[in-house]
Amino acid sequence: MQRYDFELIGSWIPERARVLDLGCGDGVLLAGLMATHGVKGYGIEIDDANVLASVKNGINVVQSDIEAGLASFGDGAFDFVILSQTLQAMRDAERVLNEMLRVGREGIVTFPNFGYWRHRLDILRGRMPVSKTLPHDWWNTPNIHLCTVKDFEGLCTKVGARILDERVIHEGKTVHMLPNLRGSIGVFRFRRK
Repeated sequence: MQRYDFELIGSWIPERARVLDLGCGDGVLLAGLMATHGVKGYGIEIDDANVLASVKNGINVVQSDIEAGLASFGDGAFDFVILSQTLQAMRDAERVLNEMLRVGREGIVTFPNFGYWRHRLDILRGRMPVSKTLPHDWWNTPNIHLCTVKDFEGLCTKVGARILDERVIHEGKTVHMLPNLRGSIGVFRFRRK
């Protein structure tokens, strides 16, 4: 699956920024930002295979559980902290956002929008959605907290984050009309108020 959220994230990151990529997977996003923007940073990943893939991609990666906190990083240590397509797998999303805002000047979060019309239709048909953005069946999904664009806006308010930019996209295009209904991925850039 092409990661359209990566393109948008890249457009928000200035050259030579300090970046922390939480749940970095195979490190492709951070490797791309290093190559195109000269960023410096770290990835955090818990999965053994993804840690090895990140190292092969030239990423400084720390094997750790994001939800255990980011205590090894000081306040304001990074310009940007990214959580891309990982929010829905967090048990305590509020705590993770607070930690992002503590260690970074700005946060960027992307997630599958559970409010997308096809997901709603699947629920109306009595089934949990399976799609490009939610590719797992209900019994084997790593996702434990699905949310809509409106839900994430509410969480930002709760943690005292000011949304700097908000895009809802579908297959690489920004959705302007009825975005919570018509967009499959939410992409947010925010900072502490």
